[in-house]
Amino acid sequence: MEFFRSTILLGFLLSCFSFSATDAFDALDPNGNITIKWDVITWSPDGYVAVVTMFNFQQYRHIQAPGWTLGWTWAKKEVIWGMVGAQTTEQGDCSKFKGNIPHCCKRDPTVIDLLPGTPYNQQIANCCKGGVINSWGQDPETAVSSFQVSVGSAGTTNKTVRVPKNFTLKAPGPGYTCGPAKVVKPTKFFTNDGRRVTQAMMTWNVTCTYSQFLAQKTPTCCVSLSSFYNDTIVPCPTCTCGCQKNGTQHGNCVDQDEPHLASVVSGLGKNNYAPLVQCTSHMCPIRIHWHVKLNYKEYWRVKVTITNFNYNMNYTQWNLVVQHPNFDNLTQLFSFHYKSLTPYGAINDTAMLWGMKFYNDLLMQAGPLGNVQSELLFRKDMSTFTFEKGWAFPHRVYFNGDNCVMPQPDSYPFMPNAGTVWKVSSLKLVVTLMLSMAFFFATV
Repeated sequence: MEFFRSTILLGFLLSCFSFSATDAFDALDPNGNITIKWDVITWSPDGYVAVVTMFNFQQYRHIQAPGWTLGWTWAKKEVIWGMVGAQTTEQGDCSKFKGNIPHCCKRDPTVIDLLPGTPYNQQIANCCKGGVINSWGQDPETAVSSFQVSVGSAGTTNKTVRVPKNFTLKAPGPGYTCGPAKVVKPTKFFTNDGRRVTQAMMTWNVTCTYSQFLAQKTPTCCVSLSSFYNDTIVPCPTCTCGCQKNGTQHGNCVDQDEPHLASVVSGLGKNNYAPLVQCTSHMCPIRIHWHVKLNYKEYWRVKVTITNFNYNMNYTQWNLVVQHPNFDNLTQLFSFHYKSLTPYGAINDTAMLWGMKFYNDLLMQAGPLGNVQSELLFRKDMSTFTFEKGWAFPHRVYFNGDNCVMPQPDSYPFMPNAGTVWKVSSLKLVVTLMLSMAFFFATV
């Protein structure tokens, strides 16, 4: 049993380390990244036309509204004559052009996706989703975003074209670091009937990786615990995601008992990127509660509740990743989707959970509707199953790809030992006998 306690402690230490490290390696998704593929499809009189595609190869980290923002720096004096499926946020200084005016003349353009409902003549495949890209584990078909760009003053051969530099990706905030563009073998394209293959004139790739430490300086979620066999509810650690300011709460958090809550929230929530949280001891936008609910002869049951304390955010296409050794015997799941992740090869101890479309895939902002919940039924493996020493609680929990802070292992709800139960039962028996004897002699 000491092994389980050591494993929990190791998981806690690893979670702390993974948050403080500046590298982007994720032990549960070691190969996860966003790859940007730039395919030169055809040449133009002064440049080329290219299709830029972003592939989100991350298993559980997605890009939610208000979507991605992609930037780079041109190697020479390139301009963007036109775009399909996306647009730049600024045109820049195009005063030197007469007649046709480029779409963008900035040396460091910033590109965003078009919104749903864009006219068809301004669309290409996989565009116009408001910058929202699903995770590869949830839905590979919607984990792609594309746009077309016509580039001028760029050279018209493989020898004269220069790849852009200093790629940046915001999704929608910071956190991603992009490497240099690398020229690779030209992409091959198959016709719809599969009988002909064409290829790009030139292709280069850019790989972007995510670091939670770069995304925000404090955690974004925490975990609380409870069980049927102990009355103790272990809350999220105090000040997990920050502490309440002394004196005034404005600008720091919002009291849910505020008489004019709606006006306070609308007045403070000007920046959708920064969380505006409900006043709590932990001050986290998201709390995950793991409750060991029931114990059967061959099964045991857990209830998971995700609560949103952020007044500034509806979490679209949210997901939860939980690591626990009994996921290899998960029997039934209610109201969530489930996918097994095997970051350690044959060991099946990590699960990704997410909501059902049009039912609970949207986690509403803080308030009465700001939670989603489900129950998990596990079959017991008698060789490993125990309620002792915190085994029934998860080792690690991620929300939307961010590592959530767990309580200290020594604070987990403990299983009452047999001696404690015997002492309580014996005391009750003695008291009952004494009362019975007192009543008997009083009536004689």
